[in-house]
Parts: sequence; structure tokens; C-alpha cells
Amino acid sequence: MVSRFVVVPAVPTETGSSRKGMRGYCKTATLGFNIYDNEKKLRSQATFLSREEAETECEWLNLRRLQSVSSKPDTL
Repeated sequence: MVSRFVVVPAVPTETGSSRKGMRGYCKTATLGFNIYDNEKKLRSQATFLSREEAETECEWLNLRRLQSVSSKPDTL
């Protein structure tokens, strides 16, 4: 079973650019980690500086979701 929320590297942000002849190069840096929602196919806006922080939040979100699903009565 795939977890709904997982930790992913943050989207790289542009930190500058340089030119070499006719070519331009963009310098990017990944700054932290995001949480990705596998159900909604969305990346969270919150950015965590360490993977441990992101994993803690991710575990909490997955646990909260499981608790809400298990507390709902089965409907057919």
C-alpha cells in the first residue's frame, strides 16, 4: 500500500545565472523538502529544512488520515 503523503526534495529555486558565450546557464539549488500528496497529486507549499522534519510531519499526516478513515462507519 502506498502512503498518501510522502517526502520529496523541494523544487529547485533559481539562485542566479551566468553566460558562457552565446549560452546562458541557470544556477539552481534545492532548499529543503516538501510533502507530496499522492491522492491529490499536489506538492505542499510548506518547505522543511531537514528530511527528518518533513518525515515527522508526513508520518503525522498519514496517521491522522488513517485515524479519520478508521473512525468512519462502513457504508455499502
